[in-house]
Order: sequence, then structure tokens, then C-alpha cells
Amino acid sequence: MSAEVETSEAVDESEKNPGALEKENHTRMLDLSELLKEGTREAHDRAENTQFVKDFLKGNIKKELFKLATTALYFTYSALEEEMERNKDHPAFAPLYFPMELHRKEALTKDMGYFFGENWEEQVQCSEAAQKYVERIRYIGQNEPELLVAHAYTRYMGDLSGGQVLKKVAQRALKLPSTGEGTQFYLFENVDNAQQFKQLYRARMNALDLNMKTKERIVEEANKAFEYNMQIFNELDQARSMLATETLKDGFPVHDGKGDMRKCPFYAAEQDKGALEASSCPFRTAMAVLRKPSLQFILATGVALAAGFLAWYYM
Repeated sequence: MSAEVETSEAVDESEKNPGALEKENHTRMLDLSELLKEGTREAHDRAENTQFVKDFLKGNIKKELFKLATTALYFTYSALEEEMERNKDHPAFAPLYFPMELHRKEALTKDMGYFFGENWEEQVQCSEAAQKYVERIRYIGQNEPELLVAHAYTRYMGDLSGGQVLKKVAQRALKLPSTGEGTQFYLFENVDNAQQFKQLYRARMNALDLNMKTKERIVEEANKAFEYNMQIFNELDQARSMLATETLKDGFPVHDGKGDMRKCPFYAAEQDKGALEASSCPFRTAMAVLRKPSLQFILATGVALAAGFLAWYYM
């Protein structure tokens, strides 16, 4: 009964003052969180439909690539959090400074030690495309700190959402310890309720004293972040092409000896060289990727960014 009265009163109030509801809706659409959601929808859709995201959801990821994905995340978050620290008192960013709750560098350092051992810093490097993204973060932090909001929101809100799904997928697919070794990145020990914290974060973001032009620039920067991510996927495609070239050059078996030998992609290219015999055909196994450092880091970075894309998918 009380619910009916309450609803009736709400309807009566809206009928008395329809302009108030219209004003409220207009204000909400000017909120930075809403502008980001709508303004990056197309980029989000493109990202979530990449093959890498689909494969990750299915658990199609190798341990070596996951290790290198962690490496890519380490470089990205190191840059982001150093620039956030630099600008923790800037009025356009200070309300979003949550080092205890959100920062990931320390967790990633633990994961790196787990996967690579004590001397892990001597073993890792950043791919070219990932380095460009890091350089963008550095530039923003030093020259346009208000745009850090775009990068922080994109990463951390995703980590609190889809990142939890990725943790379970990784633990199951890679048989990682249920106690969290190797997946500390996904563990937010100081966030009791992810959904409530995300609401707080969005409220803080919407309360920033920013004019409309600055908000539009932040949305534009968030789209740039997606573009940097997509460049890494382009780099991944190049790595696959490189792998195909290596297959032809190195002479490892590419055919299992069953079926029609003429259907082997290597057959037509090499038969004039006398490289084939009746029952064999050259190919390179997938492990070849893991023996090529340049390919390793490209593929790893692709996996890492797929994690970010998948996180957006579940927001």
C-alpha cells in the first residue's frame, strides 16, 4: 500500500513539474561518465569483437603468452601510476587519486617475480606499439594532466569489472594456484565492493569542475586509448605474418602426412627446390613464437590489451 502511494506521489510530482525531469535528464547526459560511455561506444564495440577477446573468453591462451601479457601490463601501469602520482594534487585529477584501492604496479611486480624469477627486470622489454602508448601517457601526464582521467577510467573501471572474469579464466586455463600467485593484478584487496566503488568513482568524476570543451577532449582521449590498443592488435597481425614467413624459411614440418600432400601450403612453393619428399612437408610449430623475442612481446602485448577490451565488455 505504501509503495502504491509513493509511486502515485512520484507520478503526480512529475506531472506537476515535467520540466524538472527534463532538466535532470539533460544534466545526466552532460555527466562525464555518460559522455565517455556514449562517446566510446563504437570503439568499444570494435574492440570487444576482436578475435583475441573471443579466444581469451574460451581460455585459449598459453602460459608463456600470459607471462608476457603481464609484462605489457607492467609497463603500462608503471607509466600511468607514475603520472598519476605526479598529478595527485591537480584539481582536474585529485578526486580520482585512489592509490590504496586501485594502483596495480605493486601487484604486477609480484606477478612478474612469480613468472620470471628474481631477475625478471633483466628479462623483459616493451613492444613498439605498447611503447607508443606509454609515451602518450607520459606526454599527457606532463602536459595535459586533465586527460589522465580518460586513461585511468578506461583501465581501472574495466579491471574492476571484466578483470575478475579474466582471473578465473586464466587460473583455469593455465592451472595457476587458486591462492592468487600469478594473478595478483586482478586482486583489489582494498575494495570491498567493486560495484559500489565504481559508483563512487563515477560520482567523483562527474563532480570534477570541467567545462564542456574539456569533457569532450577527455572523451576524444579515451578513443585515442582504444586506437593505441588497436595498433597493438595490428602489430599482432604483423607477428602472425612474420610467423608464416618463418615457416617457409626454416623448414619445419607443416603437414601431418595425412591427406593430399598437394594441399599443403608449402608444397607448391618448394617442390621445385626439391625440398619435399613423398611423405613430408616443412612447417614451424607454435613453439617457434616463444623462441623469437620480437614475436613474444608483440603477442604478449596483444593478450594484455585484450584483457582491457574484455574488461570493457563486462562493464
